[in-house]
Amino acid sequence: MDERAQILLKTLIEHYVSDGQPMGSTALLQHSGLNLSSATIRNIMSDLEALGFVASPHTSAGRIPTQQGYRFFVDSLLSVQPLASKQIQQLENTLNSTNQQELIKAAADVLSELTQFAGIILIPKRKALVFKHLEFMPLSEKRILVIIVATDGSVQNRIILSDKPYSASELTQASQFFNSHYSGKTFDEARHGLHNDLKKMQADISRLMAAALNTDAPTNNKNKEDVIIAGERNLLNVDELANNVTTLRKLFDVFERRTSLMQLLDNSQKAEGVQIFIGGESGYSPLDECSMVTSPYKVDGQVVGTLGVIGPTRMAYERVIPIVDITAKLLSNALSNS
Repeated sequence: MDERAQILLKTLIEHYVSDGQPMGSTALLQHSGLNLSSATIRNIMSDLEALGFVASPHTSAGRIPTQQGYRFFVDSLLSVQPLASKQIQQLENTLNSTNQQELIKAAADVLSELTQFAGIILIPKRKALVFKHLEFMPLSEKRILVIIVATDGSVQNRIILSDKPYSASELTQASQFFNSHYSGKTFDEARHGLHNDLKKMQADISRLMAAALNTDAPTNNKNKEDVIIAGERNLLNVDELANNVTTLRKLFDVFERRTSLMQLLDNSQKAEGVQIFIGGESGYSPLDECSMVTSPYKVDGQVVGTLGVIGPTRMAYERVIPIVDITAKLLSNALSNS
């Protein structure tokens, strides 16, 4: 693509992002700054259309960028705008908590607020808790309370139903056996070790142990959501999405289910810096009419999650990219210092 074609494509995309209207040769002539005839501009635009960078939505209504055109623009023509000091101050003020969950939720909210799109964050993967000790306490004849204390000081309670009554001394014996053999191990390690040690225990105690470990594994995070989404309703204000009920339905189904979105964000952790998925580049059809701008964030230099924005392909990439980039860096700093 020669320089003239690049200037015309850049002009078209910037104006289309701004007003959402197709651009004809006369308007391109006025705004591009090129000293060309209308006929020359029409020829160049025909060439760009043949290359797949622009398309004509109607016969005589001018042209609009395609996903391929946006990709070339982002990779080769984009001039990223630095964030205003007011926006940076807003980010810094928002991300000032010492609580990890509050920081992550605040980051999703501020991404949505600053871009007016949907802010998304893949939260750090939950670490397996390590047992400090476990205690069995009788509640009724066959109902037993299991108190699990982790090395981080957290306490979780479980109730199990046994197939026979246990005496207080039997429950004490079971607690002592468990603590002497499995203290300092994770839930999965304890379960695996117990499986190997069953033959060494009395039959009654082994059933009690198995019942305790057959409950759901405890975690250090009560929030079961792996992806936080904020401001998804902002997308209802985007004309090209709001006017397409099918696209909106698929998009909100993605937000509701979250699983595929989590996989996309998880894959984004492997890249350095900001990644941009335009339309079908995500490989996930419900996002074919959208773009996703993501960046990994870190704790103490180690990547632990991904944050980003989902919006229409017609977004101001030069403004959204630095918002995502700086939010990731500020969140990384805040988490590392919390």
